[in-house]
Amino acid sequence: MARSRKVTVSTDAHGHTAGWAETGLTPPVPDPTAAAFFDVDNTMMQGASIYWFARGLAARKYFTAADLARFGWQQLRFRLLATEHAGDMSQAKEAALAFVEGWRVDDVERLAEEIFDELMAPRIWGGTRRLAQRHLDAGERVWLVSAAPVEIGRVIAARLGLTGAVGTVAEMVDGAYTGRLVGDLMHGPAKAEAVAQLAAVEGLDLGRCTAYSDSCNDLPMLSSVGRGVAVNPDAALLREARQRGWDVRDFRTGRRAVMIAVPSTAAAGLLAGAVTAGLALHRRRRDG
Repeated sequence: MARSRKVTVSTDAHGHTAGWAETGLTPPVPDPTAAAFFDVDNTMMQGASIYWFARGLAARKYFTAADLARFGWQQLRFRLLATEHAGDMSQAKEAALAFVEGWRVDDVERLAEEIFDELMAPRIWGGTRRLAQRHLDAGERVWLVSAAPVEIGRVIAARLGLTGAVGTVAEMVDGAYTGRLVGDLMHGPAKAEAVAQLAAVEGLDLGRCTAYSDSCNDLPMLSSVGRGVAVNPDAALLREARQRGWDVRDFRTGRRAVMIAVPSTAAAGLLAGAVTAGLALHRRRRDG
């Protein structure tokens, strides 16, 4: 099937920037005003996409254990800052896309496709994927909403047969990433703002839309649509979902429910730091 590689960037009246990329796949009988929005990490996929992306890069010798030890702690601090101080994201923002600085967009997408097939596909929650398919079968568009660069989100969406992805916008010059952001990280309130912008452009009625997430950080997005659904929820989101009468879907079982949190917290932070170090080292070796 044909697919689009175009990224749409939109800035609203308040200066909020969002980006989305369609996969080129359309529902059989389109419903023009309804859509579903799925968070990725621990909602659509077991663990964090950046963790599995880093694992794939490690297998390709883009970084070493020494790089992991040296740079991992700093990146973990950035992730903790983003969680504990959601209103002050400046340091996390500075580090967010450092790992792709100087890389060709096509190369990152190619690696994302390879690594999805190898490591991410087996970790897609079957239950969540079926929820997405129900929306597609009903003629609704289905979008992923992720803090990952929108191009990586598009790869994941395309592999899953979804409409597209909303993600962090990375600045590009001549087909290569600069390592800087356009606008803010796709985190917390930014997700709700991006969904609202997409709805305005696409003619969606947010009251007819549904959003899915595992994290209390996504309460703004879950609250912005007609129906919020907690999937594999953290404790805070579970409490909120019960108070609001939202549906709760938990596809975890037993020990896996505990273990699955690891890639999305400490391990994800450590390997994200290693990605930064490893790609920088790779560039030095390549350019040297």
